[in-house]
Amino acid sequence: MDEQFQKIVKDFVELKDTSEIMLDLAYSSLLLNSKELAEEVLRLEERVDLVHRDFQLLSLSCDMSAENAEERLGLIEMGEAPERIANAAAEIAEVVLRGIEPHPVLRMVIRGADETVVRATVPPNSSLIGKTLKEVRIPEQTGMWILVIRRGDAWMRPTSATTLQAGDVLLASGYAEGREDFWGLVGEERRRRRR
Repeated sequence: MDEQFQKIVKDFVELKDTSEIMLDLAYSSLLLNSKELAEEVLRLEERVDLVHRDFQLLSLSCDMSAENAEERLGLIEMGEAPERIANAAAEIAEVVLRGIEPHPVLRMVIRGADETVVRATVPPNSSLIGKTLKEVRIPEQTGMWILVIRRGDAWMRPTSATTLQAGDVLLASGYAEGREDFWGLVGEERRRRRR
């Protein structure tokens, strides 16, 4: 039972953290008109759906006595909140991907923005592998700030102590002039940006 409870807690934390990241990325995709970010939001939404389903099944399968039914229901309802946030973030991202014209006020904000969002994958030969974000000083060298890192199926908000690994997908935001420097520092060959 303890193992099952720990898995429920782990799933809930992942749901909460991922839905928060999704909302940040969705608003950024809208403000920056970034299809690249919007696509990441939809990838995350698929992950949230899987984790949410596991969370519900685990919640239903714990102690089936009648007196605990209300607790199980409360647990399931608690898991609905991050699921709804994730769905709302996906709806925002879909607006960007469908190419719907933003409201004139939002269009003015987008045109006036000097910032961009880029994605890069840390290749196996990158000099950044095994170094912390503090050590590599990406903002100082490129003017770009790491928003989130995808490592396998997991997403994380990085700290200065986060150590980079081969295959990490880095989403960064900063001034457009810094994106080539960012890609060069990471060591990624791809040089493209979709907006």
